[in-house]
Amino acid sequence: MMRTPYVAAAFAVVLQACAVGPHYQKPVTPSSAAGPFVSTTPSATAEPPPENWWRLYQDPVLDQLVGQALTQNQNLKVAAANLAYAQALLDEAKAGRYPSTSLSAGGSYGRSGNALLKAAPAAWAYTAGFTASYQVDLFGRIRRAVEQASANVEATRAARDVARVTVAAATAGAYVNICGLGEQIDVASRSLKDVQEAYDITVRQESAGAVSSFDVSRQGVLLEQARAAIAPLKGQRRSYVFALAALVGKTPADLPESAVACRVAPRLDRPLPVGDGAALLRRRPDIRQAERTLASQTAGIGVATADLYPTVTLGGSAASTAGNVGQMFSNPNTAYSLGPLITWTFPNVLVARAHILEARAQTAGALAGFNQTVLLALQETEQALATLAAELDHHRALAAASKNAGDALKLAQIQYDAGTASGLDRLTAEAAAIAADQALAASDQAVGVDQVAVFQALGGGWESTPAVSAP
Repeated sequence: MMRTPYVAAAFAVVLQACAVGPHYQKPVTPSSAAGPFVSTTPSATAEPPPENWWRLYQDPVLDQLVGQALTQNQNLKVAAANLAYAQALLDEAKAGRYPSTSLSAGGSYGRSGNALLKAAPAAWAYTAGFTASYQVDLFGRIRRAVEQASANVEATRAARDVARVTVAAATAGAYVNICGLGEQIDVASRSLKDVQEAYDITVRQESAGAVSSFDVSRQGVLLEQARAAIAPLKGQRRSYVFALAALVGKTPADLPESAVACRVAPRLDRPLPVGDGAALLRRRPDIRQAERTLASQTAGIGVATADLYPTVTLGGSAASTAGNVGQMFSNPNTAYSLGPLITWTFPNVLVARAHILEARAQTAGALAGFNQTVLLALQETEQALATLAAELDHHRALAAASKNAGDALKLAQIQYDAGTASGLDRLTAEAAAIAADQALAASDQAVGVDQVAVFQALGGGWESTPAVSAP
């Protein structure tokens, strides 16, 4: 009779190789996605981008800010906590591979019901016990649960890398906007100074009777327009300063002035290294996150399918009760049991089948999500490259326009001083030069922002960043 539990255990070990549910296979990406990018322009090369792409700008302040953000940003600390939680869930799932044991011991003073009937005095009673159980993984429920939790850890790790990419790009973008707006403020301030000088000259000329009050009013309009252009730029710049402070984990009051002293938008004057589609699909952490999520959901089908089959648990227990410690575990005071326990929700398996359908639907959604993530990665990269190329063309045209407007203003001033051009001609040329300079400064900022957007779309910046611990 004692051989029955051992036979059941041996039979269970043989069946442990069985695991129900589909075996995961990585999804296939479109072959055309691995080729060169469609937006092949002189602004990009097939050279792979570096991991720490922000160092290409050779700006020590930018390097310092990104470094601070990648270690102090609170969103990254949230991602670190999420990863620690996922790892703990994996440890919990792995614990199902091992026996579950419990040990108990205690003592109590009093009289039992039998003692009351016999009028026996109160006495001490000591108990001790040990139980152990082991779930035989006949149909791979535990194996699939571990597989699911492991894939979830990898997906959460990829989500952390997505946060790193976002934080690095957002920090660089905020810095570029601060610098670019500083440049625009300087251009607007110079324009205001020039217009103020022209206005003062016009006022003096009116006093001398050389021009009319109408000329003063026209010059005054240009003066107030130049003054009005500065306030919105300062407001936008302060907004990016506050955003930068949050990105590097500081309050606005704690952000040093040296971090926002930049007055020229940083930009690369050489083609950006972007690689190709195959490298993009390997690099983007959101694609890795979507693929690992699909793997986790696929394993979940196996977990749900295992509920259709019986669960076999091998268990044993031993317990002893005695009036003194010396008599513990003596033959008359000890009881034990050993044997398998089989549980099976049969014949009503409707709930289990519903869980399978739910898991399959989630897996189908995860597969569609993976395919969409691949398409979005290509879309975002192509859009960023096309936008950058268009802005570079725009910038070249604005640079030429700014030069021509400056030359036209000089000629208009010469002709006005010589009396061969009217005040309106000079005023028109001055307004055109101011607008051209401001548009060029805005384009400087846009080029810098578009370059950062390309690097963000490429998905780099997470590879060699330092680890961030949860608070």
